[in-house]
Amino acid sequence: MAHRMDALIYTMARSADWRAAEAAGEYRGSEDDRRDGFLHFSTAAQLRASAAKHRAGEADLVLVEVEAAALGPALHWEPAAGGKRPGLFPHLYGPLPLSAVRSVAPLPLGSDGAHVFPPGIP
Repeated sequence: MAHRMDALIYTMARSADWRAAEAAGEYRGSEDDRRDGFLHFSTAAQLRASAAKHRAGEADLVLVEVEAAALGPALHWEPAAGGKRPGLFPHLYGPLPLSAVRSVAPLPLGSDGAHVFPPGIP
């Protein structure tokens, strides 16, 4: 699968962490991101599986949509840890500048406990 640098990529952030990022002018990621040394992103096609695996049942999240081209050489497309998930995932080695963010939307839980994504996410 080719990766277009003009593609949109996504990360899920806790609302409190995102508010702190807005105040600081950049997002430095979750505890997991900081432990792993990069910010975890997903493509639109990977997003639902990523949410189910890593954020299942977690309320009070926001979905952050980012223009990949705005991230430059700090963005790397890599296999998931352990190589058990197919495809390459976008990983950002450095903070996310708010200037690269295209939109931020609430990511609520539905009555079935799964996240309810905005229109346009497959």
